[in-house]
Amino acid sequence: MKKIGNFINGKTVYGSDKILDVDTPLSGETHAQVALTSKDEFNSYIDDIKESQKEWGNQTFKKRAEVIFNFRQKIIENEKALVETIVKENGKTYGEAKAEVSKAVELCEFAVSVPSLISGRTQFVSTGIEAREYVQPLGIVASITPFNFPLMVPMWTIPNVLICGNAMILKPSEKTPETVTLLANLLKESGLPDGLFNIVQGDKNMVEAICDHKDIPCVTFVGSTPVAEIVYRRASYNLKRCLALGGAKNHILVTDEVDPVVTASEILSAGYGMSGQRCMAASVVLAIGKSDALIAEIVKQTQAIEVGKTLNPLIDPNNVNLIHNFLENTKGEILVDGRDFENHGDENGFYVGPSVVLYDHYNDMEVAEVFGPTLEIVRCETLQEALDYQNQSPYANGASIYTDLGEHAVEATLNLSSGMLGVNVGVPVPRDPFSFGGLKGSKFGVGDITGYNSLPLFTICKKVTTKWNTKHKKDWMS
Repeated sequence: MKKIGNFINGKTVYGSDKILDVDTPLSGETHAQVALTSKDEFNSYIDDIKESQKEWGNQTFKKRAEVIFNFRQKIIENEKALVETIVKENGKTYGEAKAEVSKAVELCEFAVSVPSLISGRTQFVSTGIEAREYVQPLGIVASITPFNFPLMVPMWTIPNVLICGNAMILKPSEKTPETVTLLANLLKESGLPDGLFNIVQGDKNMVEAICDHKDIPCVTFVGSTPVAEIVYRRASYNLKRCLALGGAKNHILVTDEVDPVVTASEILSAGYGMSGQRCMAASVVLAIGKSDALIAEIVKQTQAIEVGKTLNPLIDPNNVNLIHNFLENTKGEILVDGRDFENHGDENGFYVGPSVVLYDHYNDMEVAEVFGPTLEIVRCETLQEALDYQNQSPYANGASIYTDLGEHAVEATLNLSSGMLGVNVGVPVPRDPFSFGGLKGSKFGVGDITGYNSLPLFTICKKVTTKWNTKHKKDWMS
């Protein structure tokens, strides 16, 4: 049985807290065990990490960029191993796992450009008076990441944190602990000095240790909204910078002039991709006007999905039960029941089929995120009614509109309340340098986790005013 441990100061170190089995969603079989870390063990690592960061922070941007550029190439060369590991521990399809690798490469490419974005500014603000600013590393950044993107979400922070001169501590989900260990070795092969990228395996206790440690000035978190709020409150109480991203209930508005066949296909891709286990999954369809053809097409295409072939399993049996409970208790009309699908995968895998539920009233829907392959549809008479419904949601990661009319697109993008918007794009995740980040209950903290809006989170900015004027009282500043 493979045993997965921490990666500390360039070496594998096994924690002594407890051992957890790691099961593959594809078959339910245990494929590894992960050794969790105690708080005392974690605390003992920090001094060495601090010392490593000091030397790294004094390196030039050019030197740090060379490492990240090498890392990009290592990811490309090891695509097969990364994809296979993601598929095994997360249950994704091969194509979905490969997309994570492609995104990881893109994130490295942005990081290499960071030096030109934070080079500072200089200006003569008065006669003989020069003001300038320069950016320095923050210190140690800790990232707590979820199971659903075992490669991409860690890569949201790894390249940017390191290029800015920081050391990093990553706590992955205990359900998917292996992929990041491959990244650790690739970073080492890329020339990253020991002690700068560290992995700690743990559960709730480790999250608390990260939030409480006085020498970790910044924490990022990605996961469910209730936990994101807890992490944000605890980290900010301890006077840390914190950006905690939570869940969502993403809406797709559809006006009735669009092609129902093409639009239904786009909606299903947005809703059922990764079996709906992503915070940008389409959850709610607001069908505006004459929507019978669209709804019929959504049902038809959903019924043609093959579970275990084109639809991957959920992460564990508990998530399957949550979907079953949702379907048992819904107030809507179940047009397609995910419990009735034939399973083409392993009979012991954690599979559930896609579901479509139609509501007469928006407020009858489940308020919370349904983290699985479900689409909830509400009929709306007007675009304004649909906008009003979307604005009621306590979450605000993504929202989209499918329309052939520019005036509808403009009205939607001006009035939808989410942080990432799409026009005829079902999953409106921005590409770098534009940043990933929602609003309302989908994000706690200021800024975004990727792109140029992430850089102030990982750095400090110093301002220097210098007087070179030799003449007394040349003007008020001198």
